[in-house]
Amino acid sequence: MNLSQINTNLFKHLRFILVETSRAGNIGAVARAMKTMGYSDLVLVTPRCEHALQDPEAVAFASGAQDILANARVVGSIAEALEGINFAAAVSARLREFSPPVLSPRQLAGQLVAQPELHAALIFGNERFGLPNELVQKCNVLINIPANPEYSSLNLSQAAQVLAYECRMALLEGAGVTHTPRLPVAEASEVGFHGEAASVEQIEGMYAHLEQALVAIGFLDASNPRKLMPRLKRLFARAQLETEEVNILRGIARHMTGRHGKDKQ
Repeated sequence: MNLSQINTNLFKHLRFILVETSRAGNIGAVARAMKTMGYSDLVLVTPRCEHALQDPEAVAFASGAQDILANARVVGSIAEALEGINFAAAVSARLREFSPPVLSPRQLAGQLVAQPELHAALIFGNERFGLPNELVQKCNVLINIPANPEYSSLNLSQAAQVLAYECRMALLEGAGVTHTPRLPVAEASEVGFHGEAASVEQIEGMYAHLEQALVAIGFLDASNPRKLMPRLKRLFARAQLETEEVNILRGIARHMTGRHGKDKQ
C-alpha cells in the first residue's frame, strides 16, 4: 500500500522515550530500529552514560541512523519527556498488581491507528532495572510483549523494534484496523463522539487535585494512604479520559473541598 494513501500521522506523533539507559550502544540501536520503521522522535531521560548521543558506541550502533541521534533530546525528568503527549504506554516484561490496562504490541498499534488524535509515547526503562512502579502507574497502558515465558528477555533495541514494526504494520494494513475498539480491554460498543484525549500532564494534575479532595473530606488518610490512589489510577486508566472529563472530575474535587470548608465553619 502506498503510504501517501493512508494517514501517516503516527510516524510524526509516536515518541520513543528511553529512561536512564546505561549503554550508549543501546541508544544507537534503538535509533536504528526507529528509522527502519519510519519513526524519528527520540527522547532520553537522564541517561547514565555521559554524552550519550555523541558516544562513539551510540554512533556505531545507529549504523546510518545518526540523524535520529542528532535530533534526539535529552531531558531531566519524565514530565519533560511527556510534554505534548496525551497517551503514554509503558513497555515492560514485568506485570504489576496496580498497573493500567495491559495490551500486546499489536493491540496498541491497532488502537493508535484507529485514534489518530492520539500523540503517543512508548516508554522503555533501564536495561537492568526496567521502569519504576510509580512511572508505570502514570501511563495509560502497559505494553507486554508475549515472548517465550521460559525466556522472555529482550534487549532494549529488540523491544523497540517489535513495537515500531507493529505500529508500522498497523498503518500499512490501514482498513484492517479501522474497527479496533477504543477500549481493547473490554467488549464495549463504540461511543458515537470522541473528545480530545487528556494529556498525561492534565491527568496527573487531576489525580493530585482528587487526592487533596479525598484527604479534605476524610476519605483518604494522608498518613496511611494504603493503595487507594493506585487503585483509582488503574480505574481511570481504563476509561481513557478526555479533557472535558478531566475538567468535570476536577470540578467535583473543587466542590468537595469547598463544601468541606463550609461545613467546618
